[in-house]
Amino acid sequence: MNRTVVAVVSMVSATALLTACGGRQDSPTADAGGEVTCEVTQDTRIGIATGNATGVYFALGNAYAEQISVATGGTVKATAAETGASVQNIQQVVGGTYQVGFSLADSAADAVQGTGSFTSAQPVRALARLYDNYTQVIVRADAGIGSLADLRGKRVSTGSPKSGTEVIAQRVLQAAGLDPDSDVSVQRLDLTKTVDGLKDGSIDAMFWSGGLPTPGITDLFTTARDKVRFLDITGVLPELKKINPVYETGTIPAATYGLAADVPTIVVPNLLVVREDLDANLACVLTKTLLDRKPQLEQANPAAKDIDAATASKTEPVPLHRGSEVALG
Repeated sequence: MNRTVVAVVSMVSATALLTACGGRQDSPTADAGGEVTCEVTQDTRIGIATGNATGVYFALGNAYAEQISVATGGTVKATAAETGASVQNIQQVVGGTYQVGFSLADSAADAVQGTGSFTSAQPVRALARLYDNYTQVIVRADAGIGSLADLRGKRVSTGSPKSGTEVIAQRVLQAAGLDPDSDVSVQRLDLTKTVDGLKDGSIDAMFWSGGLPTPGITDLFTTARDKVRFLDITGVLPELKKINPVYETGTIPAATYGLAADVPTIVVPNLLVVREDLDANLACVLTKTLLDRKPQLEQANPAAKDIDAATASKTEPVPLHRGSEVALG
């Protein structure tokens, strides 16, 4: 027997052994229609697209991945990955790189409507609504910035490229009468580099859209408390609502980052998104796990406390996946 035949036989034997032991991991099958049983019997491996390493998406995404594996007894093995967040996540879920992605509701709405960062309607559905993201605009105390208009000519981090933070940052700047491409010096930095930039003075202001508390922002106010402060941006809400009605007012409680007072801001919901053709039984299992394992997710980050079965189905204008409709009753 020559070496080529030996190699082929060895590969076939190894594959058969893995299959017999239940060790093979298969990609999720496409939705075949029919009744949703909310059971996954075939070994399945999925990837979850999260966000920056010091953000809430990443913390919750890793905890969620772990709980999926635990809840299914290892039948569904999930792995979370650091990404640029919302827009990139949607693109990679549609492209099949990941099966589940965290996204801001405004970016997901753009995707299904084929607007904003998307030139055509994308085949995405929501598993559930999660918690609200708080738009956190922070400036150096010595930069002479008292309003959004004062950002003109300043060095401003608008978040990672193709992130939900970048989307809302550009919209807030435009609503304030500023052109992001010419009126400010845009720095497209992830959260870690952004926080470092505020600390060392290489940037003057930053945008961040995240849950409360965001670990990176906690670090910023712990180590540079007197050098930075929040900016009230609620004055541009009417203009933002013309773009998308998902934007609302919210408050960052003072205790979140040890501030002297609460901070009014603009909030937008978060969603978990998948392709519309994801297997409905898998979608059902993923949605049920999200709700059933909420206590474990809260241990990863307090933002998970706002995940609620009563609001999980409120994902409009992004349609719920049919498997999630069953899970949410």
